[in-house]
Amino acid sequence: MKVADMHCDTISEIFYRKNDGKDCGLIKNELHMDLEKMQKADYLVQNFAMFVSIKDQKDPLGYCLQLIDLFYQELECNKDKIALALNYNDIMNNKAMGKMSALLTIEEGGVTKCNLAHLRNFYRLGVRMLTLTWNYENGIGYPNFKLMEGEVPDFKAPNTETGLTDFGLEFISEMERLGMIIDVSHLSDAGFYQVLHNTTKPFVASHSNARVACNHVRNLSDDMIRKLAERGGVMGMNFCPSFLEDVENEKDAIGTIKSIVDNIKHIVSVGGYECIGLGSDFDGIPPHKELPDASYMPLLAEALSDAGFKTNEIEAIFYKNVLRVYKDVLK
Repeated sequence: MKVADMHCDTISEIFYRKNDGKDCGLIKNELHMDLEKMQKADYLVQNFAMFVSIKDQKDPLGYCLQLIDLFYQELECNKDKIALALNYNDIMNNKAMGKMSALLTIEEGGVTKCNLAHLRNFYRLGVRMLTLTWNYENGIGYPNFKLMEGEVPDFKAPNTETGLTDFGLEFISEMERLGMIIDVSHLSDAGFYQVLHNTTKPFVASHSNARVACNHVRNLSDDMIRKLAERGGVMGMNFCPSFLEDVENEKDAIGTIKSIVDNIKHIVSVGGYECIGLGSDFDGIPPHKELPDASYMPLLAEALSDAGFKTNEIEAIFYKNVLRVYKDVLK
């Protein structure tokens, strides 16, 4: 079964380890994701997110550019196995040449410093999807919870009051004009609906699950799932155990394949199987006990089959739904 995964933080993790003097690369490593693991699981395309915590970097823009440089260095070193994809046709062409595809994305719109010129330059550098916010207010919009020093966030109370700023509305308009996919994972509930009402093309929640299945603000409500599906968008299953399992203490969530299947079942019951894809969040989440790395993806396909999903539905969830959005939005 081919795999299209909308989100991993592997490049950021490799960068961190290299700066710490550790030998770590994309071909083979001890992380959740490397090319050998991807080949074993028959990956078609992986979105590599340049994750930047704007509160931890003095120069978020410069840091993001360093991550992009590392991304391209890794592609050059492994060009016999993986190649850049800017659109659907690139993915198909890479596949015909026996190569996996890498889609370049950014997790944290704040790296653009509220300047549309930086957004356009990121597009010129190959960025084709951008997560509007992470966990901090960033000039574009507001997240669904605040990380305040010395305070524990309330993960069950979504932000329904503050969404996109005036600049944020300009930002998503320019993303649509460019042909860049808008990603609402991490964005507040209020921001989700502003994206919905101020855009026309499909958008995604690249790594978010179902709030009814697991009551966490990082997940989507049933109404949001329904509206995303009506737009033709896709949400990617996040393998973070605490986004999959309702537990009092996040540390008690260990990660089971059943919890992923249960989330998918609920999402399909609300929005249909056409609105769900994969967004593992590998290398940005704690270990998932039963899907510890990318090479284990066939186990999820097998579990979906055992749960009664038809082959065409599993193919849609694993890669065809994501490819449809890429075909519709990317230029």
